[in-house]
Order: sequence, then C-alpha cells, then structure tokens
Amino acid sequence: MRSFNTYAALAATFAISASAATTCDENNPCPESAPCCSQYGQCGVGAYCLGGCDPRYSYDLQSCVAAPVCKSQDYKLNSLDDIMSNQKYLGDYEDVNWVASGDPLAYNDDSVLLTMAPDTSGTLLMSTKYVWYGKISATLRTSAGAGVVTAFILMSDVKDEIDFEFVGVDMDHAQSNYYFQGITDYENGKNLSVSSDTRQNSHTYTIDWKPDYVSWYIDGEQLRTVYRNETYNETTQQYHFPQTPSRVQLSLWPAGRSDNAQGTINWAGGEIDWNSQYMTNGYYYAMVSDVNVECYDPPDNFDKDFGDKAYYYTTTYGTNDTVAIGNNNTELASFLATGDDKDKDPNASKSASASGTKSTSTASESASATPETVPGISGGGNDAISGHGGGSSDSSNSGSSGDSSNSNSGDSGSSSDSSSSSSNSNNFVQGGGQQATTSNQAPVVIAGSGVALLGFFVACLLL
Repeated sequence: MRSFNTYAALAATFAISASAATTCDENNPCPESAPCCSQYGQCGVGAYCLGGCDPRYSYDLQSCVAAPVCKSQDYKLNSLDDIMSNQKYLGDYEDVNWVASGDPLAYNDDSVLLTMAPDTSGTLLMSTKYVWYGKISATLRTSAGAGVVTAFILMSDVKDEIDFEFVGVDMDHAQSNYYFQGITDYENGKNLSVSSDTRQNSHTYTIDWKPDYVSWYIDGEQLRTVYRNETYNETTQQYHFPQTPSRVQLSLWPAGRSDNAQGTINWAGGEIDWNSQYMTNGYYYAMVSDVNVECYDPPDNFDKDFGDKAYYYTTTYGTNDTVAIGNNNTELASFLATGDDKDKDPNASKSASASGTKSTSTASESASATPETVPGISGGGNDAISGHGGGSSDSSNSGSSGDSSNSNSGDSGSSSDSSSSSSNSNNFVQGGGQQATTSNQAPVVIAGSGVALLGFFVACLLL
C-alpha cells in the first residue's frame, strides 16, 4: 500500500493552534477538566464527548456519552431536513439522523451535495446512530480531480474502520481498506474495479459486516471478503479485525492541498486545481442520494444486554467483548457538559422555559469557555489520522461469500505495542463555507473565514 503523512498538514487555513487543546493518547489520558478524548487525540467537553469520543484515553469510561444503537432504515438524502450542524448537535438522535461539518447542500430534491470550495476543507456527514455489525449501502457519485478524495466509511470510537475511498484521478476504482484500533497494516488495502466512471455515474457501494467477516460490494457484486480468522496478529495476540460499534461517514476532503504533506499529495494524485473543470459554481462536489442500513444482531456470545438504547464500553480494551447495550442517556444539556456531567448548562437559567425545555445554546455561545467544545472532523478515517493510505495497485476481486467457521469471541487483552501504530496528530478544520441559493442548478458556496468556523475549532485531520 502506498503511504502518505498528513500529520504535518495542520490546520493553518484558519490559523488555529493545535496547542489550544490538551492532547491524549495511551500514555496521556484526558484531565478531569477536559475529560473527553476526541477521534483526533485532543481533550475537550461538549461535542468531544459525543460521536468519536475515545473511551480508552478519556478521563474515565463515563466521560464519553453512550452511542445510540443501530436502527435498520433507508435514509433518503434528498434535503437538509435530516441533517444538523455539529455546532448544534448535542446527542438527540431522535431529532436528526445525520450531523454535518462543512457545507452539505440539497440538490434537485433528490440528493445532497458534499461540497468543497477554495479555502475550505470539504464536507463530512456522520450518522447519529451507530452500527454494530450490519449491511450498509451508500448510493453516490464521487468528485474528481487531482488531490480530491471522496469517502464512505464506518468508523468506531476506538478507531476500528472499514473503508471505501475514491481518489479523484482514478474514477475506475474504489479503494477498500480496514483497520483495527487505528493500527496501520500496509497489506489491508485493495483496489476494486467499478463498472463505469464513478463521477459521471451513480453506483451503490455496500459494506457487509459480520462478526466473522467483512465483504465489499459494488452494485450488488461481491468483490472482496476478509475473514476475521485471517487477521490474527502474533505481536499483539489479537484479531486485528473491526469489531466495535461504528458511525457511517460520508465525506469530500482536500488531500491535495498545497500545505499538506507531499506524501499525501502524491497519494491523492497531485495538488488540487481550484480552477478545475470538475468544479461547479466555485466548488468540487460529491453527490449522495441514499444510505441504507440493515442492522445485524450482536455476536452469538454477547452477554452484556442491559437495555436497548445505547452502546457503551465496560473496559478500556475497546474490543467487541467489552461492548454493552443499556438504556443510557445520550444527550448533553450544553456544549460545556460531558458524559460525567450531562446536565451542565451555564445558560439554563436564561434559556430554559418554565416547562423545563432544555437549553437551546449552540457551540458558539460556549466558545469563550476554556475547554474546547467541538473537535475537528476527519472525513476519511485512519488514512489521514495515521498518515497512510491508498489501495494496492492491482485490482483483485478476492474472497467469497459465506460464513466463517471462526468463533465470535471477543479480542480483549492488554494493548500491546505494535510495530505499526497510529498516532493522534491533528490536521484540517472541515467546513467554512456559506450557502447562497440558486434555482435549477447546483447551489453556490461562498468560501468563509476562520470566523465563520468559530474560533474554538481545533486544528484537525480531514480524511
């Protein structure tokens, strides 16, 4: 697998210092004052404690808010009605199904555009509900052009990951990949052939994820299968197989920005041309019309069923046998609340009504607080977090369908050091555009400034 390093590509776009937030990793858990370790290895409160909060490196197991359980559903992405900004979302998964960073735009009442204008870092959609094994399909058209990457992935809070990624200079292939707890393995990536141009034509990409195998499909054709019993790592004495509850993520991100690491730019096909023929109304775009989720049952030996509302971890091992299901509250009262103190709301006396309505404060109203409140967003997953990405050069349609005979037992154990492990540096801040409506054509995006993204945004990765 080709490698690239995007750690060096920090979020200089908006001159936001990564030192604004305390970093977290296996040797440095978050402090009580900023207890939640984000997907990007920084500590904070509020949205840091929601999707992507890593329980392994947070202050304690309760710091991260429990994750809403899977719901089988066909999500028609034909408007913005079911999408909320990550600057407003506080965990009410019954209110919306998707959280966005950047500028998703409704198009022709039949799809949503993931946009990327100059001086922005693209768009990311994240599901509010998690999937713990299931069949997940996304119908989409990719963007195109050097340095432009479209992604459809599953990402867990402990960095298990299953990917489809599309590099804009190769519209004949999808790159499939998977990770266990963010550990890089150069043998995991594989290119899959697509029957027609991924930008000009809509295709349905499917991840079929079970406790003992994962398969990748394109337009109903199975092109790759990886079995869990093939992933045993002698060094860590664990199965390096994705196995924990994950969010669905769809994104468009600028891997070929000129201020990114050269390896990243090379993997993405070169620097981005901001005057490209592939841009419309001043932006690149990918088009998503449908996401279908079919939930599967937990592993056969699952014995931590204490409710039906939310997933949570019982230890810091971060493996499937440490996952429990309970009736935990998934909402925060404000962007200064945490899983340890869900009701913290400095604006409650001013904004709550006599009937007890919860605060309507947004992240911007909490921006003056010392702890960081909204983490940066990584759209493509571990490829940017770890600094490695790309599929193998050969298009191999390997694997076959069917159940593995391997058991579904968990993989817990001490987190041994691997010779190839991810780190938690941060990179692009995602978003920054503002929408102006037009008729009968793709909407116009006007590139925003650091002010539009709110000064508290952390320097972060966009993947």
